[in-house]
Amino acid sequence: MSLADLISLMPLMVLAATPIAVMLVIAFYRSHSVTVVLTGIGLAGAFISLPLTSSAETGQVSMILMMDGFARFYIGLLVAAGFAAVLLSYGYLLSYEGHCEEYYILMLLAVLGSAVIVASRHFASFFLGLEILSISLYALIAYPRLKAIGIEAALKYLVLAATSAAFLVFGMALIYAALGTMELTHTATLIFHSPAEGRSLLVMAGLIMLLVGIGFKLAVVPFHLWTPDVYQGAPAPVTAFVATVSKGSLVGLIVRFFGPVDIAAIGSLFAVFTVIAVASMIFGNILALLQNNVKRLLAYSSIAHLGYLLVAFLVGGAMGPPAVTFYLVAYFVMTLGAFGVITVLSGPQREAEQIDDYRGLFWRRPWLGGTFTAMLLSLAGIPLTVGFIGKFYLVAAGVSASLWLLVVVLVLTSGIGLFYYLRVVVAIFARPPQAPAPIAALPFAGGLTLAALTVMLVWLGLLPSPLFELIRNMIV
Repeated sequence: MSLADLISLMPLMVLAATPIAVMLVIAFYRSHSVTVVLTGIGLAGAFISLPLTSSAETGQVSMILMMDGFARFYIGLLVAAGFAAVLLSYGYLLSYEGHCEEYYILMLLAVLGSAVIVASRHFASFFLGLEILSISLYALIAYPRLKAIGIEAALKYLVLAATSAAFLVFGMALIYAALGTMELTHTATLIFHSPAEGRSLLVMAGLIMLLVGIGFKLAVVPFHLWTPDVYQGAPAPVTAFVATVSKGSLVGLIVRFFGPVDIAAIGSLFAVFTVIAVASMIFGNILALLQNNVKRLLAYSSIAHLGYLLVAFLVGGAMGPPAVTFYLVAYFVMTLGAFGVITVLSGPQREAEQIDDYRGLFWRRPWLGGTFTAMLLSLAGIPLTVGFIGKFYLVAAGVSASLWLLVVVLVLTSGIGLFYYLRVVVAIFARPPQAPAPIAALPFAGGLTLAALTVMLVWLGLLPSPLFELIRNMIV
């Protein structure tokens, strides 16, 4: 391995070294604040090292990793989201009675696993990164060990993650048996450009199993049943992390694997993705209408947003991947902001998760009420927000490929989504209850994170072109 290869791997090496350093420090000196500072330094160092890798001989670093512009952009996005989740977690865990330091080790390992996934060019590295991510999430979801609902959520995630891993491994084995390779780009080339090999029974069975495994991780219909229970049972900052970093890494993988090719060339595969997209948009929005729990509402909403994202994904070519990636950035900003408000109003003893918990929030805490309203309206796709621009790019991509069914379903279901988001907004601006629950002081780290996310939401809604051009230059 050359020096250029080591420079290219610097972000991953920093992400791998930071949890080891944190673990060694807390073995001698336990301090919540020191641990958060070390974690933030590690994540910031990984992010800062990303531009340095562009000067090296980027591309194939080893047989299993690819550190190109695509990997750098997605790793940067995941690290930034992880940094936001760490800042939100600090205020949330201040009142936690147990040890908090191991929590940040788990979060660092989860970011490392997600980064390995998006840098993968081989099934082996993909599976290794996925297991690092999944095992960390089991513990994060159940971290407040005395909460029965958290233990239940972690067990459900454990069982379903193990099931999805089994499907993934079996699918990889079948594809390897048919094609004799586990390298992602070579596999995609054989499947989409060699009809005799790409349409064999073993390959199609392997692809179906891969889709089932990835479908569980993305929580798209019909693999979504774990999502509301895990979102509700996990601590609020962990829910934000699962909804963004965990899902974003898998989106990056499928965009790398399928994005450059014409999925419509294999009609059966295109039909499967179309059914999943339509079902996710319809059932995600309809089930969200029935929720009074905000975390469950946002869980079903996330299912719908993954369905929206699949519209541009099915376009492929030069238009699809940039639209998918821009919408993923918008989804990260909106979801982190929404769950960030929930986080700063919650604690390990009680989560602010019912709609009634937000009744009159604007009159009690105008800044939090306004921020939550902006995030919800952006999720609904209201103009002048990044959510509207993201959906505009999705619709433009769908229209360019004449995917009229998907475009119509996206527009109609977005109208349904507006209704349940407005339910929460109405509660935020309603008259406060006679004896409102007291709201703790806003943590500085959490407030700073929410302010940055709100600025990004408006800025990217008004000036999306620089980011979209950056995405096109780096991932296409």
